[in-house]
Amino acid sequence: MKRPWKAREKRLLQTSLTLDFLLFNFFLLLLVLIVYIIINLDVVDFRISDQVVDPDLNVEAHVYVTELENEWLSGSSRGADNTEIQRLKDSGGWIEVLNADRRVIRYIGDKQDTFTQYTEAELYAGLENRNDQPYYYSISPLATEGSGEYVLLKIPRDLVSVRINDNQLITNLKHPLSYYIMMGIGLVLLLIFVYSYWVARRIKKPLSILSSGLTQMIQGNYSTRMSISAEREFVQIGETFNYMADVIENTSAEKRYAEESKQRLIVDLSHDLKTPITSIQGYAQALVEGRGEDKDRQQRYLGYIYNKSVQVARMIQNMLELLKVDSPDFRMHIQQREIGEFVREIMADTYGEIEQNHFALHVLVPDEEIYARYDPELLSRVIQNLITNALSYNPRGTELRVELIPLDTHVNIEVADTGVGIPQELWSTIFDPFVRGDEARTGTGGTGLGLAIARRNTEKMGGRLTLSRSGRETTVFTIQIPK
Repeated sequence: MKRPWKAREKRLLQTSLTLDFLLFNFFLLLLVLIVYIIINLDVVDFRISDQVVDPDLNVEAHVYVTELENEWLSGSSRGADNTEIQRLKDSGGWIEVLNADRRVIRYIGDKQDTFTQYTEAELYAGLENRNDQPYYYSISPLATEGSGEYVLLKIPRDLVSVRINDNQLITNLKHPLSYYIMMGIGLVLLLIFVYSYWVARRIKKPLSILSSGLTQMIQGNYSTRMSISAEREFVQIGETFNYMADVIENTSAEKRYAEESKQRLIVDLSHDLKTPITSIQGYAQALVEGRGEDKDRQQRYLGYIYNKSVQVARMIQNMLELLKVDSPDFRMHIQQREIGEFVREIMADTYGEIEQNHFALHVLVPDEEIYARYDPELLSRVIQNLITNALSYNPRGTELRVELIPLDTHVNIEVADTGVGIPQELWSTIFDPFVRGDEARTGTGGTGLGLAIARRNTEKMGGRLTLSRSGRETTVFTIQIPK
């Protein structure tokens, strides 16, 4: 079963707020019902009858109050035979006079029960005049002001037929009306507070997570990620934030790596330039000081100077080429072109150098036309650098294979040789600038920039350059170009 709060991630915020409002209304109605029940529990009410069996018998206590007061004023203790009191006596009923404490201080007629004092509840219960009561009750205050006395009329219940009259409901509340009003207002305010807190918390919690994440990002903690369990809008914001954080973190890492690479390039270039320049200075100084007495020695010194200057010029040229590709002003010309004939032309241009190093060349290019998306200048430089790398580090007699392999989504160009190979421990760094297969920075080898340039050019064209080995071929470079 899916957890309820997990379902929020699929709901819109508007839907959640609507459901919350409906829930609020439900609890508001429930609250009104509770207040109504509380009030009803505190209400004591009774209804009087409006019909009797004997139409000549009065069932209202106030009718007898006047006769009683008249009799008491005239000094008579008995009413005349034609009075209402006499008819009451004849029916078996009687009148009780109660003081302010609801105690019976006198009665008129034959009292049939034993009540001498009533509690408030007993009096209210009697005035309800239920069908199971033995006597019908009616009460009225005496007209004498300030006496606090009441006249209670009692008639046998079987002589009175009670019909409920809703218009004659007499209600008594145990507490003042203001008590119930204040209680209702307090409960409604409490419900509003709980609802407001609930809705505010629903919105505040994901916003707090977002605010915390943004604060950490501002402070430079780009590894910050957030997980939000809330409505769909907040989840989308969280996912967008995480994507943005990924981009910023990767960009920062790339920038940091670029800065480190730049520093490393400067250090390595300084190191690699120092050796040939020192040699040039040394041989030039020897010539200036006249230490090259014979012509052969002078010629040898001049040859050293020339070779070292060529090495410096080539190193600077390669460095400029490596930096040129990353320059924002560099413009590539990538479009879909036929690549088979292009590879043949490159191999024809480099054949003389390959033959001079006594390499056995195998060029395998299909006869049919093959198309791929590439920049001719960049791709030409990649292939030439790989061939130059093979010629620089391998002995004579090495077999060199250049093969074009068309695939479904891309084209592979393999440049492989059977030479000395590259040590396995250098494979992870072989494409970094100034890394050479012989792990040396002196001698007649390359500058250590050829493979770095080759990989950078390949990646600029949307391709890949990888290193592997296969059987007799100790070194296999694979250029992958998209079609």
